Amino acid sequence: MRICDHRYSRDRFRLDLALRFIRHEALTQTIRAWTGLSDDRIRKLYRSYFNEPGLAVSRPRGKSPQQCAFFTRSAQHKEESSLLASLCSLLGALPSAGAPVSRQTLANLSRGELLCQAFEVYRDLVVEPRISFENLVFLIRALVEGHELTLASCEACGALTVFDRMTFKAHHCPYCAGLAD
Repeated sequence: MRICDHRYSRDRFRLDLALRFIRHEALTQTIRAWTGLSDDRIRKLYRSYFNEPGLAVSRPRGKSPQQCAFFTRSAQHKEESSLLASLCSLLGALPSAGAPVSRQTLANLSRGELLCQAFEVYRDLVVEPRISFENLVFLIRALVEGHELTLASCEACGALTVFDRMTFKAHHCPYCAGLAD
């Protein structure tokens, strides 16, 4: 019998990704969906690595975000969600438009790694970020489904911007919309 290193490296990658998700304060159900680890294994990881004073990470409880209006409620939210969506698009965490993607294929290890990278860049760029990691996961899912939100170019400057599909206004980014007022 031969031991395959690939299997062990995949398991290590899964655990490393779960630790990154925990650092970003993701819910247990989100970590489970993106890594395939059991709830018990996720709790044990948290207790093993983040239960010491000084390393403590808050463990959020409750339901995942479910309202798309959060991302377009104000110019600041629209700007930050557009930045996050653009970063995800650039890094490849957001599948290309028109590519059919189910929820199961959306949440995979390689895309989870890219999602963490995008979120970390966002946290470095924005002084007081308003969007949590859980919100980012919901934003990606909402953009892929395309029922309420879409990522499109601003009609004036061409910047990628998150738009509400239900509004019939011209598609302008927050900057160009401010200039038009």
